[in-house]
Amino acid sequence: MKIFKLLLVTTLAIFMIGCEDKPTTANDLFELSIKDIKKTYTQDDSFSFSVINKKNTAIDSVSYYLTNDRISNASSLSEVSISLKGQKLGNRNVIAKIYKDGNLFEVSKTISVLSKIKPKIYSYKILEEYPHDKQAYTQGLEFHNDTLYESTGQYKKSSLRKTNYETGEVYNNIPLSEAYFGEGLTIINNKIFQLTWREKTGFIYNLETLEKTGSFVYAKSKEGWGLCNDGKVIYKSDGSEKIWTLNANTLGEEDYIEIYTNTSKIKSVNELEWVEGKIYANIYLKDAIAIVNPNDGAVEGVIDFTSLKEHVGKHKEDEVLNGIAYKGEPNILYVTGKNWDKLFKVEIVEQ
Repeated sequence: MKIFKLLLVTTLAIFMIGCEDKPTTANDLFELSIKDIKKTYTQDDSFSFSVINKKNTAIDSVSYYLTNDRISNASSLSEVSISLKGQKLGNRNVIAKIYKDGNLFEVSKTISVLSKIKPKIYSYKILEEYPHDKQAYTQGLEFHNDTLYESTGQYKKSSLRKTNYETGEVYNNIPLSEAYFGEGLTIINNKIFQLTWREKTGFIYNLETLEKTGSFVYAKSKEGWGLCNDGKVIYKSDGSEKIWTLNANTLGEEDYIEIYTNTSKIKSVNELEWVEGKIYANIYLKDAIAIVNPNDGAVEGVIDFTSLKEHVGKHKEDEVLNGIAYKGEPNILYVTGKNWDKLFKVEIVEQ
């Protein structure tokens, strides 16, 4: 019995010591509260929030953030108001960083910001049909002058191609190693940049010779899907709702936007094209192209290509619309799909 009592006392002592040594967390002391919180917000909204001091803890200072953007600093916990005007869309974190005795305590809540505009709906009119290699699993498509460059996918079949868009003739076909699945491409600074799917690797080519001159990696984004550029910045999709911005010199991923309409996010963003200040984005497994504001991710328009497959020869279910090229002609796009036997020149018409 004495041994049992001794063990019991020892166990209780250890438990009490353990409780005393347990570190105090931010959520033990503070809570971030958003006044009249809503399920979703738009860029026209403003809201107020404050930090609840659960134990009346003395603090040194507090800094408030909306994701990575600092809103304000204060020496005490007080209500803060913020406008969402000009903010990027998607899930944004409202954060309070509280400093006390050299320690940092952080509390946060997440809000969802949707586009404030309803996308315009567009249709198309076929102007021309050109032959396209049915063996080309199109992943990227871009003009340089009148020459069409194409990246194709599938393991053991991926390639970089230089083609005559009017005749379908392939001038050059540079195969990728069998270990790589080719994805999007873009041309900037007299170089071609080509993505791969799951290999976290991109390739760099000399535009004139198509000689491979280097490679780059992407560690932050999910995968490699589509590429385009505005002449200064490269934009990259990764199969999610995100479009990343890459430094055109270092190829480092610097930031991203999330693609949203006025009701929901757009997943599976695929091949990209820069068209007159907007990003045109194929949506994987959808017969549609989204017109995206590159500053905030808002979908400003949707081009409905539902009936275009009717003009394509026999194809499989996964051989979907994917491939957008712009040649500087107003309201004109060149589009194709994975293993399609045609490239289409189309005029975009607002419904």
